[in-house]
Amino acid sequence: MESAIAALLQGLIYLTPGEVFMWAVGGVLIYLAIARDYEPMLLLPIGAGAILANIPLSPLVEAGGLLNLLYQAGVSTEVFPLLVFIGIGAMTDFGPLLENPKLLLLGAAAQFGIFGTLLLALLLGFSLNQAASIGIIGAVDGPTSIYVSSKLAPELLAPIAVAAYSYMALVPIIQPPIMRALTTPSQRRIRMPYSQRAISQRTRILFPMAVTLLVGVLVPMATPLIGTLMLGNLMRESGVVERLTKAAENEIANVVTLFLGLAVGGTMQADAFLKPQTLEILLLGIAAFVLDTAAGVLFARAVNAVSGGKFNPLLGAAGISAFPMAARVVQRVAQEEDFENFLLMHAMGANTAGQIGSVVAGGVVLALLAGI
Repeated sequence: MESAIAALLQGLIYLTPGEVFMWAVGGVLIYLAIARDYEPMLLLPIGAGAILANIPLSPLVEAGGLLNLLYQAGVSTEVFPLLVFIGIGAMTDFGPLLENPKLLLLGAAAQFGIFGTLLLALLLGFSLNQAASIGIIGAVDGPTSIYVSSKLAPELLAPIAVAAYSYMALVPIIQPPIMRALTTPSQRRIRMPYSQRAISQRTRILFPMAVTLLVGVLVPMATPLIGTLMLGNLMRESGVVERLTKAAENEIANVVTLFLGLAVGGTMQADAFLKPQTLEILLLGIAAFVLDTAAGVLFARAVNAVSGGKFNPLLGAAGISAFPMAARVVQRVAQEEDFENFLLMHAMGANTAGQIGSVVAGGVVLALLAGI
């Protein structure tokens, strides 16, 4: 009995205000996941991991502890983000993009936030590697953000991952005001007929193979990301490995997502997380999302001008990688002006283009900093 009381007192003695605060941070993430349904698959395990990592004298974060092992085995080796990409590929239908390949331009334009935020981070005094990792929040793609930051600035992994996933969940709140500010009511009412041109299975199978080879040759550093994404999609479109496809998008994706969330939460220890630069990273993350959305919409306005007013500029906001949330936001904002305006399939095409664009942008950043 006395030894138990002594152990309890020892834990209380070592407890710091910072650790208590991180319990509250973890609690907020869990609240957002449960009560607000904001990215619950990631925010709940991240919040739980943050609480577990800040219990005094806990062996979970020490060498050999569960959280430490998950980080070393899955995050530092890049295994978890790449496995997640296989699942994303297995769940993605590139059909709307293949219907209108020009939407790839929107996926490219909406990556401006990455490089704009990189410059802002440099101005705030972050190193080049740190600034590039922070800029990747603008990819609006959690696995890409984790993959790049684990290579370039692992010390910033926790706030970058939290920012990336938290703001992904806030896309329906962040994007609409920007979309309305940069477009006119008449532009938001533009209707775009959807082509019913059938995409053959051969085309659907060749697409992931061609994209992997093209991106791999032009941006070799993006090969792990684009290769795993397109592997998942090839399994989906082949129609001959249904069990593997279902495993990739269900069992494997679910288990890896749980482990990834716990590993990221485990890095949120008070002494490393509670720094002024964490607030700066969170603010820069918002800037990245705003710049992405603004660049995409403004580029789409240029396309609208070239097309003679036939292209709805709202589609530019779907060029980010937050799939399928951004596409749904575009549909909702369009229907606020015209309830019968149906842009969802066009927006899905732009959204899948954003997935490819974010992966390529991540590879470009890694290639530039590697001196390739």
